[in-house]
Amino acid sequence: MKTRHRICSVLSLLLLAAPALAQNVKITPLGTHPGEMCARDRAMIFEDPTGVRILYDAGQSVLGADDPRLGAVHVVLLSHAHTDHIGDQKLAALNAGTCASPELVSALPNSTTAEIAAAKNASLIMIRNMAFFLGRKIENIRGKPTGNCAEPGGAIAAVQAAPCLAPVELGGSKIVKAAGASAGVEIVTVYAAHDSTLTRDLLTDAQKKSLEADNISVSLGAPSGYILKFTNGLRVYLSGDTGLHSEMRTVVREFYKANLAVLNMGQNAILPDAAAYAMNELVRPAAVIVSHPNEGATAGGVARAGTRTRAFMDQVKGRPVYLSLSGRTMEFDGSAVCAAGCN
Repeated sequence: MKTRHRICSVLSLLLLAAPALAQNVKITPLGTHPGEMCARDRAMIFEDPTGVRILYDAGQSVLGADDPRLGAVHVVLLSHAHTDHIGDQKLAALNAGTCASPELVSALPNSTTAEIAAAKNASLIMIRNMAFFLGRKIENIRGKPTGNCAEPGGAIAAVQAAPCLAPVELGGSKIVKAAGASAGVEIVTVYAAHDSTLTRDLLTDAQKKSLEADNISVSLGAPSGYILKFTNGLRVYLSGDTGLHSEMRTVVREFYKANLAVLNMGQNAILPDAAAYAMNELVRPAAVIVSHPNEGATAGGVARAGTRTRAFMDQVKGRPVYLSLSGRTMEFDGSAVCAAGCN
């Protein structure tokens, strides 16, 4: 009887724990070298407890639309049009090249972002000009115009019959809802202090020719970050590429109350001391995930001494900093406490 009682007690505890585990948001970085954080790593998949899956900045660390790591992709986000984010190149193979200099191949003329959105029938939620530009690339792939996403009841359905556009401006938001779910994921665009100029290689021949003489290209609108408001209460700040700006405090922290930050590092945007100041004084999230290192940041899944990534991590105080290790799924509850997978 005692043994049976003990088994029943254990089963009861497991059943009680199951709903809590189901409420975690899953975050999976898709980098060039499994288990590491490498120079070209940008892409991340976010999965809400309701099943909505969001791809953020596909960039150059994916194998293209047929990358088996992608799975279902309901939403594609793009922070800005620079090549390492829109994806003018793609990974030749996992582990190809070194962590500091992975082997890439061309993704022209369409980009990894357009390839994936076209193949996955994803909703593109991003600044208007980027959405329209990628919509035409998707049309070139599919041979059909790319329409706008329907929003019945004020929400976009996660599963779409074809890729669609949900253009926004800074401050704009969209809600994406899984079938049968009572609530959806809200996606808000926020300010980033950066640039969003497109490489001429992604333009048509006529447009390229008109710009080459002056050695310029075109901007696809304002760069942005995002706030992702998940159904379990987690509020994630995706910084995009950005320098310091006051809206990190007023908008991201005070208004949206972001409790998990995914911070892009990189010497052409923000250096370790400024990045640490942003986390310690401006955003003040409960936890931080560091990404976009522009260096071979880890060896054996551990931050290497002497890297900018290590310098940033050493300066952040009062909150955990997690590495975005490729293929390592992290799970966060609504308070940004890591429940599984964090290094």
